[in-house]
Parts: sequence; C-alpha cells; structure tokens
Amino acid sequence: MDASTLLISLLNGLSTGLLLFMLASGLTLIFSMMGVLNFAHASFYMLGAYVACTIAQVAGFWWGLLLAPLVVGCAGAAFERYALRRVHRFGHVPELLITFGLSYIVLELVQLVWGRQALEFLPPESLRGPVMTIIELPGHLAFAWGAPPPECKSVATAVCTQFPSFRAFGMGVAVAMLVAVWLLFTRTRIGLVIQSALTHPEMAEALGHNVPRVFMLVFGGGTALAALAGVIGGAMQVTEPGMAQAVGAVVFAVIVIGGMGSLAGAFAASVLLGVLNSFAVSSDRSLLDLFHALNWAAGPDTPGYALWSVKISQVAAILPYLLLVLILIFRPKGLLGTREG
Repeated sequence: MDASTLLISLLNGLSTGLLLFMLASGLTLIFSMMGVLNFAHASFYMLGAYVACTIAQVAGFWWGLLLAPLVVGCAGAAFERYALRRVHRFGHVPELLITFGLSYIVLELVQLVWGRQALEFLPPESLRGPVMTIIELPGHLAFAWGAPPPECKSVATAVCTQFPSFRAFGMGVAVAMLVAVWLLFTRTRIGLVIQSALTHPEMAEALGHNVPRVFMLVFGGGTALAALAGVIGGAMQVTEPGMAQAVGAVVFAVIVIGGMGSLAGAFAASVLLGVLNSFAVSSDRSLLDLFHALNWAAGPDTPGYALWSVKISQVAAILPYLLLVLILIFRPKGLLGTREG
C-alpha cells in the first residue's frame, strides 16, 4: 500500500469513526443516565436525515442541520414522556420491547411519507469540493488545499488523491459535539443536576428538581445527537430507508466494545472500528500472504486453503462483530467501561 493510499484510508477511517461516534454518543448517554438500551436509536438517526433533507429542499442545508436535531429531539422527548415512562416500572424488558417496536413504526412511517427510494440529499455547495489534495511524488508526499494543483496533470509520476470537504466538516462537527457534551456534564449546573438525578434521585427531588423531566430531556438530547449524525451521514452517504438497519447493529457493537455507558469508550471504539474497516476494505491481502511472508508452505492441498485465501476486504463487514465477540469473552467491561452490563 503506497503512502497516499495509506493516508487517505486513515482519513476516511477517522471520518467514518467520528460519524459513528456521533450516533453512539446519544445511545451511550441514554444508557448511562437512564439504563435504557434504546433499540430505536438508529431509527432516530434515519429520521434526522429525512427531516433535514425535507427542510433543506425548502430553506437550505444549514437550516436542516440546525432544525432537524431539534425536531427529532422533541419527538424523542415526547416518546419518553408518553410511552417509555409508562412501562419503566415494569423493568428493562418492556423498555427494550417498546423501543424495538418503535423502530419498526418509524421505518414504516418514513416509507409512507417519503417513499422507498433514496432521496437526493446533497451537501451545501461550499462543501462539495475537496478540502485538500494529497500529492504523492517519487520519494515524498506533498499537500495542497482545495482542488488539485497543476502538478497533478503536468507530472506523469504524480498520484493525486482528494479528500472531500464535507467529510472534513463532519469530522469537525463530531469533535465539537464531543467537547460540548463534555463541557455540559463537567462544567455546567445542568450537568450537575443530571448526574445527581442519576445517582441520588431522591435527594435531587428533595432539592426541588423534577427528576422525570431530567430523564425526558436526557432521552430527547440523546435522540437529537442521533439526528445530528443522521444529517451528516445522510448527506455524506445516502438517505434511504435501509440506512438505520445499516448502522443499527454496528452502533451496539460500539457501545459494548467501548464499555457500556462510557462516552470515552464509545469514542475509542468508534474510531477503532472506523479505521479498522477503512483499511480492511482497501486491503487486497489474505492470510495466505502472511503465510508466504513467514515462509510457511501453503497450497491447494493445505487444510482450510479456501478460508485462508479469502481476502480481508471480503470479510470487512464482520470485523466489528468479531471484535465484539472477543471483547465479550476476554474483557466483558469493554475497553474503558466500568460495568459489564
């Protein structure tokens, strides 16, 4: 793998991982604050993309980015207030089942309102070009901001790779969101009230705080973060009814690998899976290449030859779940978690 491919794979992996973190952070907050494993979380992600797309068609992308998380966050808060709260006293299984049912309701509503075909949801005009161009010349790398420089056409040996502006923008939004959430919970009175309502709800109520309302706001905030990820993901990839299913299982793998309820763990696991998937997809190697590098003889008669010859890119989709299984076996608490479930 040449240097430019290595670097662009790393950048693509980081952007994918940070997008995954935006989605996983909301689920992590809801679980850590309320103990609710929200199976409909990816559906709020999808809903955010569709709402933003609709707003963008009328008022532009930036209004969609601003308003879609607010709309979906209000919908999430209403669901917690009028549905989830009513089954809370019956335990975690009813909570899980009602969110599971909600995921199918949201999917059907999306298909009824917007149809089954993918929507055209494009980034704003200012973010459609490359943010930088990586130029690989014999012996060294060079970088140029924006569109490819003339050297990319005039120098026959130059290999130029572009990194999209919108991917860089999505990475910036994810980092800003991480900093904002950290500051909210560690440097503000609201964060102190939320943490006290979690650890000492009776004391918080005695001090005049409405604990059920705090939980409603936490659930609404978590779904708003999912919608924010949906706006970025929908414009970066595709806005269609299958987008929730595409990320739903992966986001649960993230929170288990990182540690149930750990925001730092969710960040580490998201970046790890994003980078791992990016390098795996771009790899044309197999285990046979490793055997040959170690001077191990392997031919068609070798037991399991067909399996060893499978390329890493062909099994990239199962790597998050393979890592999930290994984490559950050897470290059930996750990378940075403090509890096992």
